[in-house]
Amino acid sequence: MEIKKIKLWYKETIVNTAMKALEEKNYAVSSVPTKSDALKLVMGMIPEGSTVGTGGSMTVSEVGLLDAIEIGNFKFYNQYRTGLSEDKANEMRTQGLLADYYITGTNAITITGELINLDGFGNRVAAITYGPKKVIIIVGINKFVNSIEEGIHRVRHYAAVLNSKRFNRLLPCTETGKCNDCHATDRICNHLLVTYRQHKKGRVSIVIVDEELGF
Repeated sequence: MEIKKIKLWYKETIVNTAMKALEEKNYAVSSVPTKSDALKLVMGMIPEGSTVGTGGSMTVSEVGLLDAIEIGNFKFYNQYRTGLSEDKANEMRTQGLLADYYITGTNAITITGELINLDGFGNRVAAITYGPKKVIIIVGINKFVNSIEEGIHRVRHYAAVLNSKRFNRLLPCTETGKCNDCHATDRICNHLLVTYRQHKKGRVSIVIVDEELGF
């Protein structure tokens, strides 16, 4: 069998296993081949006039959702809008917790259906847990892991390090390339959430994209 076919088989097996597990845990799950397909799907899920919040996510940005929602017919609580003061950005984060829809990514997702997320402010993990009426999580194929322990390691020693570098934070990890469990006030990894299951069926939708997205 060709190497390409073997890799495709493996990827499809992982995704199908995860989708079944997530559906059993009360998530609504979709799978699309590209980020442009994800953009179309998610935009079709949000009725015009809705209030929309967002959490820090390279995946959401790469898909193009921030720009699409910003120019659409929505009330968008976008803490990343150019020119916002720190107080105004914090206000946007708070308002997003009560939005009709909340769009974000996830740092890792296990093939048994658990989500692992690590936050700086905590608004994103709060929204995933409780608050917004609907949550839409977009995840690239690179975020899948075999266990919660592997997911936590991925988040701390890979995603958090790269995001710290992206934000130009002067932290031990941006010097060494690995988590040092520092006590710096500027660290971006303060709140760790493992979501085992959704309490309300269909409140959270997960869109799996067959591309590598985010860190």
